Amino acid sequence: MASEKKQGTVQIVTEIAQPVAEGLGVELWDVRYEKEGSSWYLRIFIDKEGGVTIDDCEAFSRTVDKLIDERDPITGSYYLEVSSPGIERELIKPRHFERYLGHPVAVRLIRPVDGVRDFVGTLCGYENGQVTIELEKDIQMSFEKKEAAFVRLYEDYEAGGAREE
Repeated sequence: MASEKKQGTVQIVTEIAQPVAEGLGVELWDVRYEKEGSSWYLRIFIDKEGGVTIDDCEAFSRTVDKLIDERDPITGSYYLEVSSPGIERELIKPRHFERYLGHPVAVRLIRPVDGVRDFVGTLCGYENGQVTIELEKDIQMSFEKKEAAFVRLYEDYEAGGAREE
């Protein structure tokens, strides 16, 4: 029941937040309703070409907070956080995978393959929940998205600097 309620909360907040994002010229990246310790957090991630600013987050937060309060989909107290998904953003939705084809990703599988659960490679395919990465030239690995704890963009800081988007 708690997970159904949580999923319903995310869906309702997404419905509220999507038009706000469009109106402010940002992309609604993800919505999460998570418990940490004894506190609940409603986390909304927004993005835009060139990255979001603190002003973008503040404008979004002020607008969406009022609308969420009016609709009141969350019983109990929670903290609202609005932020960028970051440079090493987690890829969650099909559109995220499609957008970042050809980019380096870090993957952590839930169950190890040959004793290894962490991989870094180039995202080269995504179809119907099936993710394919190229580990080395001509060596590919495929797995179901649900088999991964996460798939994130990967930044090799030792190679020097942030990537251009």
